Amino acid sequence: MPTLHEEKGVGKTIDSIKKDIFKKKNWELEIAIIDSDSKDKTQEIAKKRGAKIILEKRKGYGRAYKTGMSRVSGDIIVTGDADATYPFDRIHEYIQLLLDEDLDFITTDRFAELKHGSMSVKHAFGNIMLATALRILFFINIRDSQSGMWIFKKEALKKIQPLDDFNDGMPFSEEIKIEMFTAKNVKAKEIPSTLSSREGEVKLESFKDGWRNLKFLFKKRLYL
Repeated sequence: MPTLHEEKGVGKTIDSIKKDIFKKKNWELEIAIIDSDSKDKTQEIAKKRGAKIILEKRKGYGRAYKTGMSRVSGDIIVTGDADATYPFDRIHEYIQLLLDEDLDFITTDRFAELKHGSMSVKHAFGNIMLATALRILFFINIRDSQSGMWIFKKEALKKIQPLDDFNDGMPFSEEIKIEMFTAKNVKAKEIPSTLSSREGEVKLESFKDGWRNLKFLFKKRLYL
């Protein structure tokens, strides 16, 4: 989980993980936050709940994931924001699906179950436009190109471009989907999921980030 001043949501997010089910399945669980030098109690709260703290002072959503993915030890990686929006209480189900269907990569469709207050009309419209552009440009049939919850085998990272080549910013989310869904030796799937209202301050700049993501899609298409 990438974090920056998430003291209101990080505890709730970690607590929602069904740790008892992981124990019953004999799955080892490593919880890690990649923190961008938060000045609030984010690190303290996460550490009290047994999370591994990975400090990444270089800014950027993608930069946090690039650092985190290279330093976690699990065979399967699950990602998501630490603001209580993503269904971490369901990740054991998603991991089981990954194993049962012998998939390499799963991305989640938040639009399948948007809970009240989880996404503004402006944010939803921008997401629809970006997903439409991605489908047209890359022939990938997914509905939610900006979802930040993915479940994948760490080995799958070896089948796509090197992590260092990924974008350091918000476009990382759509870029990892493009890479996974277009790689011939990767089995990828989008599944229905949900999105809840966030805990804490909203950091997303809808228009600015949306325009940056759209430009990235066209640039990526030119060089793919």
